[in-house]
Amino acid sequence: MRAMLSRERGGPRALQMGDMPIPEPKHGEVRINVAAVGVNFPDLLIIEDKYQFRPPRPFCPGGEVAGTVDAVGDGVAGLKVGDRVLAITLWGGLAEAVVAPTKKVFCIPDVMPFDDASAFLMTYGTSWYALRDRANLCEGETLLVLGAAGGVGLAAVELGKAMGARVVAAASSQEKLEVAKRAGADCGLVYPSGSLDKSAQKALSEKFKEICGPGGANVIYDPVGGGYSEAAIRSIAWEGHYLVVGFPAGVPEMPLNLPLLKGCNISGIFWGAAIDRDPIRSAAATTELVHLYETGKIKPHIHARFPLNDAADALEMLASRTSSGKIVVTV
Repeated sequence: MRAMLSRERGGPRALQMGDMPIPEPKHGEVRINVAAVGVNFPDLLIIEDKYQFRPPRPFCPGGEVAGTVDAVGDGVAGLKVGDRVLAITLWGGLAEAVVAPTKKVFCIPDVMPFDDASAFLMTYGTSWYALRDRANLCEGETLLVLGAAGGVGLAAVELGKAMGARVVAAASSQEKLEVAKRAGADCGLVYPSGSLDKSAQKALSEKFKEICGPGGANVIYDPVGGGYSEAAIRSIAWEGHYLVVGFPAGVPEMPLNLPLLKGCNISGIFWGAAIDRDPIRSAAATTELVHLYETGKIKPHIHARFPLNDAADALEMLASRTSSGKIVVTV
């Protein structure tokens, strides 16, 4: 089968098209004929050996796929050949076929096209787990979303509105802010790009406080990190929830006197590990999210689509942080 391979450590340009044996499903696994792959920041980290998992080379990046089940291993129940599915695979997705354990494979309705399905679970699953399970976001509360036009950021905006929150979007450009507003954000601001010194952090913090209101943000969703994190947490409400989702701007150095003074909780969000630890709850969450999709309350915003041969271009666009929503590779 054709596959986009990581043969050596490096960025997207180190990837090469090649051939790999078609994988066979083991006990408790199914094989998926891949139709589409959603690209995500972990794909960039894993090919540079910066992710928490390091598969032996050669391997294919691509941790989020959609397609059709074409083979079933022993001990599989609830899935059969021909089922339309989406799956979380961690890696292996940028290929014509991939195997996945059944606890990370979910059936999708006929009304959901494969490109939407491949751009669905990593973002909405992460945001649903963060907002509902970890932060218990309630109707009428204020939700501040950093990186609000990115994949998980847009998902958080949509889900926050679906949960009845007042959503404040923060993005790096006016164009991206408008994308977040079209997704349902009530208001928002543009923050400066690049590294922030203490003076810039303080100025940004004042803007966050002003737009969130005197009570502050009850929940802050942070998939950005870097100097933006300290500026954001200074605007959090008493006993608020700060959700740590990712670090494309760098791992922040957070002064721990701030959560003490604010009486707030800081929660790490790792949806992939949550699936492993509680597959029953994760399956129920996926069912709820698919229902929200079917009722028109959420829909992935796909910024661009690339064929498999151009998967390196897709990853480079993701790394440039110029896109909004998700980027999809079609197979």
